[in-house]
Amino acid sequence: VATIDFAKQFKGHGWVGIRFQIDPDEDYNDISIHIRFKETDARLQQETLGVLGVNLIYGAFYKYNDPKKLLRYLYDHLDKDQLEIDTINFSGPRFAEVDNRLMSLQLVKNGMTDAVMFDPEGKNILPAAILYKKNILALRGSFRPVTSVNMDMYEKSLKMFLAESKVDKENTLVVFEITLSNLRSEGEIDERDFMDRAELLCSLGQTVMISNFQEYYKVVEYFSAYTKARMGLAMGVNNLVDIFDEKYYRHLSGGILEAFGKLFYRDLKVFLYPMLGEDGEIITSENLKVHPRMKELYKFFKFNGKVVDIDDFDPHNLQVFSREVLKMINHGKTGWENMLPQGIAEIIKQHQLFGYDPNKVLEESK
Repeated sequence: VATIDFAKQFKGHGWVGIRFQIDPDEDYNDISIHIRFKETDARLQQETLGVLGVNLIYGAFYKYNDPKKLLRYLYDHLDKDQLEIDTINFSGPRFAEVDNRLMSLQLVKNGMTDAVMFDPEGKNILPAAILYKKNILALRGSFRPVTSVNMDMYEKSLKMFLAESKVDKENTLVVFEITLSNLRSEGEIDERDFMDRAELLCSLGQTVMISNFQEYYKVVEYFSAYTKARMGLAMGVNNLVDIFDEKYYRHLSGGILEAFGKLFYRDLKVFLYPMLGEDGEIITSENLKVHPRMKELYKFFKFNGKVVDIDDFDPHNLQVFSREVLKMINHGKTGWENMLPQGIAEIIKQHQLFGYDPNKVLEESK
């Protein structure tokens, strides 16, 4: 049931679904979607819902064997600025082969929504419901594959986050976020590769978010729509230095200051994981280098406690780079296994993820 707001106080939202049979002797098939209206006018919302309903019925009966196409058909005679679809789940005999996480990816890929989420079981979840009024700790990465650095950063930043007076352990949600700009390899999104990363993060018991947000401030803005509670971002030094690069904010009328207003005006802290410098020195928030023009701006955030260092990191991790691990896997090298969290190397080998090929390893070892 989608709610239409006649008082125009908020944009209506709700669930829309269809249960149907293609053959009278088979079990029911279900398609359920969660929508958000982008229009405030009740009459327009009613019309949009009517068109969507017709598209859903048509798609269910004529395109059930091609769910990706079915998804695109939902927007027939509709515009992206009328309606957002942020969750979708297919079930039943006709959709037995459908991976709902992959369908979620299509929503973001097709511009139908900015972000989708799924739980450790790989089930699509409604972002609004799970983020509502939560303390959120977010880790962004390509997780290609997830390494011991990612997990150390997660464990140490979570410990620090929970120690904050404004953070309630029972109310805390950790989100591993992969942005679409990190998913594009050679310009096109490699869906197999995406599924590999999702599988690994879910196997570690994590909640995963796929977003269309290239800049960090957009992630924070998105979370802020659902919660006013304290948030944390865990990141490496190079990511923080990147945030202070003006080139990312040329499209904003207020430039980098507008972005930083949106980022740090919220109740937000950055938990910073160190990195090794070229001469082997450890780089932290105290000695990192941003562009000279940004130096005073950085000092302001550092002084106001918006950036804090993760102190009890594992020094061995500073030598681990996911790009190197990926290269080693691709080229059949050995030794990458101990750079990953426990059990992850086994999954990669078992499912031959990220181009792992046991034959290459045999050749390499000859």
